Amino acid sequence: MLKEAAIPLTDDTLAPGTERTLAILELLGRHRAGLSLTEIARELDLPVNSVFRITGTLHSRGYLQRREDDKRFVLTNKLFDLSRPVVREKSLVVCALESLKWLRDETGETTQILASVNHKMTVLEQCISSQPIKVSSTVGLQVPMYSCAPGKAVLAHLPPAELEKFFAAVQLKQYTPTTLATPESLETDLAKTRKRGFATDIAEGLEGIHCVAAAILDEYHYPVAAITVMSPSFRLKRDQFDKAGKLCLEAAANITRRLLA
Repeated sequence: MLKEAAIPLTDDTLAPGTERTLAILELLGRHRAGLSLTEIARELDLPVNSVFRITGTLHSRGYLQRREDDKRFVLTNKLFDLSRPVVREKSLVVCALESLKWLRDETGETTQILASVNHKMTVLEQCISSQPIKVSSTVGLQVPMYSCAPGKAVLAHLPPAELEKFFAAVQLKQYTPTTLATPESLETDLAKTRKRGFATDIAEGLEGIHCVAAAILDEYHYPVAAITVMSPSFRLKRDQFDKAGKLCLEAAANITRRLLA
């Protein structure tokens, strides 16, 4: 059996074309309003001909879109779609849709499914409340794990070694007066989450918004995502957290069953 030799990565072994392609994608990720061909070339100090070929390829493969009015390139959702979690070759979002709608109808509030990416929670899909005053966000939005209920639901189920890496890598910040911005306060809250099964967010990420969430586990009891109910705090009050939490647990269990069926 042939074995691949370990080749150290140096400037000589990197692929210049790949480097340029990734640089263009990262640049457009920072400029969501888009950039023109010449603007990309100027920002990255690259030949216009090279940028023309790379953006043309990315456009033809569906990673970029070029607006008709100003000819600026913007990112599409294709990279995000490729990164969406899959369990046993089943789409997490597809398996969650029915439970998202059920949870929205049961609570009357917006429901979302989120997964962790680089120590942040990313919104994969949502069912928006029909209430006159509601809370919602955009698919693809990222929020800190420790200041939202779905993030804390995932953190509470991580293996100890992974949780330790999280604390070592993430600097906790105070977003609101109730944000758990110290390791001690967050650890105490995660212990409560493990005991009751669901996590809560008492306006810890944004003032005036309460959330309740439960982790979605795979066959190894690893948290692949979380499902959450989010609402204005005047409607989802603390004495309603237990009821909402149990509904989140039921929805999460149903999603897990669909993933593993």
